[in-house]
Amino acid sequence: MIRENYQKVLDSIEAARARRTSVPQEEPVRLIAVTKNHDAAAMREAIDAGASEVGENRIQEARGKIEELDRQVTWHLIGHLQTNKARQAVRYFDLIHSVDSLHLAEALEKEAEKQDKVQDVLLQVNLAREESKSGLEKEELLEVFRQADGFEHLRIRGLMCMAPNYEDVEMCRPLFREMYGIYQKVKGMDWQRAKVDCLSMGMSHDYEIAVEEGANIVRVGTAIFGPRQY
Repeated sequence: MIRENYQKVLDSIEAARARRTSVPQEEPVRLIAVTKNHDAAAMREAIDAGASEVGENRIQEARGKIEELDRQVTWHLIGHLQTNKARQAVRYFDLIHSVDSLHLAEALEKEAEKQDKVQDVLLQVNLAREESKSGLEKEELLEVFRQADGFEHLRIRGLMCMAPNYEDVEMCRPLFREMYGIYQKVKGMDWQRAKVDCLSMGMSHDYEIAVEEGANIVRVGTAIFGPRQY
């Protein structure tokens, strides 16, 4: 079932990409298989179906899976990250989606220097201004971007956002459209070290609209693996 679900999501992404009207249709979309609360066996099934990138919300869960999983994949940290977990985040993850403050960026820079690594990150934007979600306000984004862009061991690859869990998924569209505009703005600016090519937005319930509005990374769990196993 996981194999079939994974292919369905890929097909849906391609269909959504073909429906784009105001963003380039030809830009590919990366599918991150979100494996939170799913075991290594389920992960192997998804990877064997073609998944090459996996996302985890918690470092502790990811660490156990990294040690158990006998597959080569790209690891994404998509959950909230506390500064005291920066060392482990740098150790285990290829791309951290959830940098939501300059303080966290500074902690990651220090740990990446210690580990002799250039850590790829996305800056998380709380565009909907939800109190329950982390993220930079859009008014502070450019200032944090400028300061973090000066770090030698941190490379900003783009932006991430989450839409509210609206019952009517179409209500996500204006937010995703605005986020794409912000992404295009920062992508067109002159940075020291940033390589802006990632816009991570869209999850199982809204990824098709996110793709239509310009996302090039989507984070999908339930639509691939089914309900989470707690």
